[in-house]
Amino acid sequence: MDLMVEDLAAIDNKLSGRHIDLDPGGYFIIYLDKEAQLIYAKHFTNVIDERGLAVDPNTGKVIPARGKVERTHTTVFSGRTAKELCVKVFEETQPCPVTQLDHAAYLGREFVRAEVALVTGQEYIQD
Repeated sequence: MDLMVEDLAAIDNKLSGRHIDLDPGGYFIIYLDKEAQLIYAKHFTNVIDERGLAVDPNTGKVIPARGKVERTHTTVFSGRTAKELCVKVFEETQPCPVTQLDHAAYLGREFVRAEVALVTGQEYIQD
């Protein structure tokens, strides 16, 4: 049976709603600079509290998953391709800011999505 694009999108949409444990190493905000032809990934630190929520290590306040958050990033990574970004984040940065394999896999997928959007001129919205 051939999977149609809609079927594949439905699988991904369903999986996007699953529970994942947050990475105590922090989180990333990924965005494009189309003019510069670059993918950016800003890294922010966090602490995971006893409820499993990400909190600001300086204020102790919960970091919301949606909406605007005024925080200062610790590092900004940039690259022209997903592979270049992965090398910078996972191979060249010590200690690695990512401490969980599922988070690393997620970032790899998002970097590829961002690269495709950059090459095709589509809008990129982080999952």
